[in-house]
Amino acid sequence: MRLFISLALLLLWTANASAQAPWPASQPEGWGLAIVDVETTGLDPLHHEMIDIGAIYTTLDGEEIGRFFVRIMPDHPERAGEIARSINGFSEERWTALGALSPQDAVEAFLAFHESMSRDRRYVFTAYNAPFDRAFVDALLKAHGSSFDAHYTYFSLDLPSMAFGAGVPNLVNGEVAAAFGLPPETDDPLEHTGLSGAEWNLALYRAMIAAQSAPHAD
Repeated sequence: MRLFISLALLLLWTANASAQAPWPASQPEGWGLAIVDVETTGLDPLHHEMIDIGAIYTTLDGEEIGRFFVRIMPDHPERAGEIARSINGFSEERWTALGALSPQDAVEAFLAFHESMSRDRRYVFTAYNAPFDRAFVDALLKAHGSSFDAHYTYFSLDLPSMAFGAGVPNLVNGEVAAAFGLPPETDDPLEHTGLSGAEWNLALYRAMIAAQSAPHAD
């Protein structure tokens, strides 16, 4: 019985994978990267909430196609931790002054952007800490009638893993940035946003692509 279930799951996965073909290697023009960064009120997507999201959609070579940014007024601002506030500058008063949207309006705006970018491409979700950002995006979408899996591929890319593969075994973003000749992302809470994070992620991705393409001395 267990063998039967395992085979059934394997066949289901294979069918889903085949449905996404052709793959990027054979049709790169039909694929892109959704380079995303989110700011939140804490670390737990089941308890804390997103307060902004920045996204830059690109070709596989890192050429920008479109970008999106919105601040979100959380339903439970009282759950925002002091560490989170010190990183992203969140306060109810500041978010109100900056025109933060309700979670529902933010989801609608983001999905409208995503759909406009997805007419002729599939997107691979890409982030520095991809499991973290993916979990918060999924929680927000599910709270408003959608889900991560309804809009993105099964696969995700996280930039530290790419750096590991390029011979840079660091995890801290400033150290990874230095290895590729980049400055660290801003730590000014008044400037640190999901969009500044997405811009930094894109710069790192481009730097890694350039490093791999550079000629090597024999």
